[in-house]
Amino acid sequence: MILVSIRSAIGNYLRATGVAVSDEVSTSFQKFKLQQEPFKLRYFVYEIKDKKTIVIEKQGAREKTYEDLVEELPEKDSRYVLIDLEFESADGRPTSKLVFISWNPDTASIRSKMLYSGSKEVLKSALNGVGIHINATDYSELDFETSILPTVKKFA
Repeated sequence: MILVSIRSAIGNYLRATGVAVSDEVSTSFQKFKLQQEPFKLRYFVYEIKDKKTIVIEKQGAREKTYEDLVEELPEKDSRYVLIDLEFESADGRPTSKLVFISWNPDTASIRSKMLYSGSKEVLKSALNGVGIHINATDYSELDFETSILPTVKKFA
C-alpha cells in the first residue's frame, strides 16, 4: 500500500513538470554512495536539460571542498546538488553525510524556480538513502558554518 502511494506521488510530480531523471544519474549515484571508481568524488551538480531531463552537469573531484561547490553554482539559475560532506560531530569524531541541496535562488527566473521546485521530488526518489535535504534561496543559506553545518550535525 505504501509503495503504491509513493509511486503514485512520484508519478504525479513527473506528470506535473514532465521532467525525468536520466539513467546516468541513478547509476552514478549507486557507485558514488560506495565511493567506487570512477565515482570517488566529492559532489555532483545536477541541472534540468531542455526542460525534460535531470542530468549531471558537473562533478567535483574528491579533493574539492564545499566552498568549491558553492563557487560552481550559478548566481541566477537553479540547480540540485549532492555532496559527501565531511565534518566533525558534536563529540569530536570525524564523520560524513550525503546531503542533497536544492539551489533555487531568488534571482532565478520564475519559470526556472517553478520547474526546479516541481521536479525536486523526482530526483530525490532517484537518490534513495540521502536523508538530509536542504533548500537554499540565497548564498547566506549556503554558508557552511552558520547554515549547513548546524543542519547536518542534527543527523550525526
